[in-house]
Amino acid sequence: MNTTDGDFMCFCQDQPYAATTCGSRKTGTSSPSPGFVTAGVAGTVVVVFCLTCLSRKRMIFCNKFSRNEFDIEEFIRNNGSLTPQRYSYSKVKKMTNAFRDEIGKGGYGTVYKGVLPDGLVVAVKMLRASKGNGEEFINEVASIGRTSHVNIVTLLGFCYERDKRALIYEYMPNGSLDNFIHKQGSVNANCRLEWKTLSEIAVGIARGLEYLHRGCNTRILHFDIKPQNILLDKDFCPKVSDFGLAKL
Repeated sequence: MNTTDGDFMCFCQDQPYAATTCGSRKTGTSSPSPGFVTAGVAGTVVVVFCLTCLSRKRMIFCNKFSRNEFDIEEFIRNNGSLTPQRYSYSKVKKMTNAFRDEIGKGGYGTVYKGVLPDGLVVAVKMLRASKGNGEEFINEVASIGRTSHVNIVTLLGFCYERDKRALIYEYMPNGSLDNFIHKQGSVNANCRLEWKTLSEIAVGIARGLEYLHRGCNTRILHFDIKPQNILLDKDFCPKVSDFGLAKL
């Protein structure tokens, strides 16, 4: 307040003004009003709060995904040589010539003929997409990798890249047993198997199952034995395959 005439004055940085705010000075550069400053501060607080919430949600989602995703690298380190060779999806695609030669198909997925870099012919089973985190698949790979028997199909490798999962087996030139069972009544003698061969196949299957149930280190019960899951090599030696429904 001006002590001379009793009017209010505003003491600004440059000089006093006969007004209640510095905004009335004649220079034209007015200070922001209190309401504008308050609104700006409130807006800044809201923006910071929203960014913090988004950051927390993203962190929660990432942590949840990390917990749900199976740590395959740690599993391989812990199991060492028990785990078969791992291949990337790009290498699987290359060894199958972009999945050109299809040799089988079922509810589990599709089987393609492939060739490893060393020239070995293999059968690549591409599994259908699974909702699991991969732990069941990798445990299955490890359990099959521990088996070693003349009447059990040999697992040479696998592929695991999120939803891209494949099993790489030794190639069986004569396919599955069901093809020959259906051909037993054919008039073409080349499609029929002799009774001696059929008997040897039956005994071989029994030996393979006996090994799974009692012989290998990890006992496996195969609950899906059928002609489609019995593969035959070039000498018609039977190989028990498809452990998709196997239980330890």
